[in-house]
This record gives sequence, C-alpha cells and structure tokens, in this order.
Amino acid sequence: MAPEDNRGFNVYKGLQKPLVFKSLKGRYIYWGLASVLTGFFAAVVLSVSLNFFSGLVALVVVTFGGMGFTAMQQKKGLHHKTKSKGVYIMPAQWRRSARR
Repeated sequence: MAPEDNRGFNVYKGLQKPLVFKSLKGRYIYWGLASVLTGFFAAVVLSVSLNFFSGLVALVVVTFGGMGFTAMQQKKGLHHKTKSKGVYIMPAQWRRSARR
C-alpha cells in the first residue's frame, strides 16, 4: 500500500478525558507538583538556615501533607462545587398590596 493511499483522519481516543499522572487527575497534578516543590524549597531553606534535621522534617511534613490534602480534594471530584447545608428562605421583596 502506497503512503499516498493512506489518507484519512487520525483518531484521538484520549480526548474528552482528564489528564492522569500517577493517580492525580487534571489540575491536581499541578497541586501535587506544587506541594513537592514547596517541600523541597522549605527543606533547603531550613537546612541552610538551621540544621539538616529541621530541613528533613520540613520536607516530610510539607510534601506528605500537601499530597494528602491534594488526594483529599481529588476525592471530591474535578469539578466540585461549594455545597451549602441548611434551608435558606429568601425574603419576598415585591408583594402584592392587599388593597385594590
């Protein structure tokens, strides 16, 4: 079969699905990356300014805390909305007058 005969459309099966990397989806990939980079930055700053142990503690706490928070937020869904609890009563602003 000649290459000229192979005309057609490419099929992209990955469209309309969120990007997934290491079990993180969509925007949470950036959240996870930010928590890891913040942990490394905090570790470097504290290791230089204080001591190695405080940098190590900051690395573990910030990185794993951020990844845990990211995983917790991801469980709510990619497009979670603010859900208000309770019953809201809207006051009537325009009422008909009783007299006609």
